[in-house]
Amino acid sequence: MKRALIRRIKCLSLIVLVMLVVHGINSLLGGGLTYFGIIPGSTAHWWHIFSAPFIHGDWAHLTNNLLALLIFGSLCLAQSVRFFVFSSVFIIAVSGGLIWLFGREAIHIGASGWIFGLWSLSIALAWYDRRLINILIACLVVFFYGGMIYGVLPSDPKISFEAHLFGAFAGVVWAFLYSVHLKRYRGLFRN
Repeated sequence: MKRALIRRIKCLSLIVLVMLVVHGINSLLGGGLTYFGIIPGSTAHWWHIFSAPFIHGDWAHLTNNLLALLIFGSLCLAQSVRFFVFSSVFIIAVSGGLIWLFGREAIHIGASGWIFGLWSLSIALAWYDRRLINILIACLVVFFYGGMIYGVLPSDPKISFEAHLFGAFAGVVWAFLYSVHLKRYRGLFRN
């Protein structure tokens, strides 16, 4: 139990460290890494789907996303580190791919798609995998963070609501796939 907790803390700590280092470099370069955000429809930049979540516009943007990522990442890590990693890769790939396909003309950066994916995953797991732990987590998330649903609506042209919307969608899809179609492979996600 203690070893599993240490692995979970190390996992989140590594993500935080990477994001802080990337943002520090981006700050030193005057925002030069923003180029590695998602540029919808650009075939030369499709792989930015995987770099965009680690790039933020300013320290406030980074801080807000880190706090949310720590909260929803910790809830996801209640399952296991492998579950968190598989979920995160799926959410980042699907939400980023949808932004690349359907996003408005802009450079989309930040971890909000990932965050909204973990948020919706926390809720949707209770629907598809009705174990007590999933139901308790979903109740807590809805009670404390249910207002995040409004983040999927366009409100500020500087904020990628597409990332929020597609991230939330990806989280629900992963909950469905994991709970309904990957049941026989659940051993893969334990640890």
